[in-house]
Amino acid sequence: MSSDGDANVSPAAADADGASAEADPVLAVDDLRKRYDDTVALDGVDLAVADGEFVAVVGPSGCGKSTLLRVLSGLEAEFGGRVAVDGTDVRDGGSDAVGMVFQEPRLLDWADLRENVAVGLPADVDPDAPAARELVGDLIETVGLDGFADSHPDELSGGMAQRVALARGLAYDPSVLLLDEPFSALDRLTKADQQDHLLDVWEARGTTVVLVTHDVEEAVYLADRVVVLGGQPGTVEAVVDVDVDRPRERAAPDLVALRREVTAALGR
Repeated sequence: MSSDGDANVSPAAADADGASAEADPVLAVDDLRKRYDDTVALDGVDLAVADGEFVAVVGPSGCGKSTLLRVLSGLEAEFGGRVAVDGTDVRDGGSDAVGMVFQEPRLLDWADLRENVAVGLPADVDPDAPAARELVGDLIETVGLDGFADSHPDELSGGMAQRVALARGLAYDPSVLLLDEPFSALDRLTKADQQDHLLDVWEARGTTVVLVTHDVEEAVYLADRVVVLGGQPGTVEAVVDVDVDRPRERAAPDLVALRREVTAALGR
């Protein structure tokens, strides 16, 4: 944590309650504890994410970031504490309201772009129904790939493939969209373009987003708040409020200062 006591960095005790002043946060994590046999991955994690908020989670390898995402997405049913989406525990169906975009696009090679996006539709929706086709078409346009609906993955660049994955994650119309380092495999210029495109989509749709990343610059540039995980087991070490107007300049002094605060909270 920053040694100068800057108000932008909250102590772990107050941690993610920056958004929990909201009576009913879309995502609520209370005293989350996750153990694998004798190994405790997460211990006492609290997080509250408000409707439409963009929160980034950063931390060193081994601090439990991936475990946190697995719990939020419903892939880990055994844990202590409570994790709820729209007031429903993820163990009781709350995870049905969560969408996921992975580090790799994981597209179906044999399917065209439209079919790959349609994979994200709810199971009870016929992808060939007119309304579903219209929704998929709208999503393709939203992520800036209008005109590529008939293209296959091998015809797309890395950035375009990641946009398809984003559209697929939005197809379910999730209450919370989880992003697991979606741009880490991209070159620096493509990564910056995709970050800006993600912000455009987020601002247009108002989707609640939780991004996990190792990239401090990315976290501060994109998020409303940056949650810093650390330790083994992982705990919330600090929360940095990014109170900087959008659109943001990456090299703006305020953002540079906030990057230093996040880096200090990481103990670097």
